Amino acid sequence: MRLQHCGLVVSDLERSRRFYGQALGLKELPRPSNFAFAGAWFALGDTEIHLLAEADTTGRAGMPPPGAGLAGGLATHLALEVDDLPGWQARLGAGGVLPAAGPMPRGDGVDQLFVLDPDGYVVELFERTGQDQADAPERAPIRD
Repeated sequence: MRLQHCGLVVSDLERSRRFYGQALGLKELPRPSNFAFAGAWFALGDTEIHLLAEADTTGRAGMPPPGAGLAGGLATHLALEVDDLPGWQARLGAGGVLPAAGPMPRGDGVDQLFVLDPDGYVVELFERTGQDQADAPERAPIRD
């Protein structure tokens, strides 16, 4: 029916809470009172991001480095739609979060910017500009 949430295992819950809550400005949500494990939930429209403390899970925090594919957006990532990509880039930069790739045109009237969260998860911020991007560079497969 729809994507309700994604769960990310994080190595330092407070550091990730600051990234998603302060740097990205997402609203923190209450968790069920019977959840005895460390975590934090954030609203993203009608979807949620659930952070799970690595120490309380069987998973490993973060992703392997995205490699060369990141430059073209060819990496496992979360995508967040924003209404002012340059403004978000400035806001993140002021908080010490620098672009990992972009900003760049996607080719269909969308501009993209990729950043890494504290555990190396790739987060795409994109804005629908509606502008003609016929001159957007080709994005070819990345193969070793």
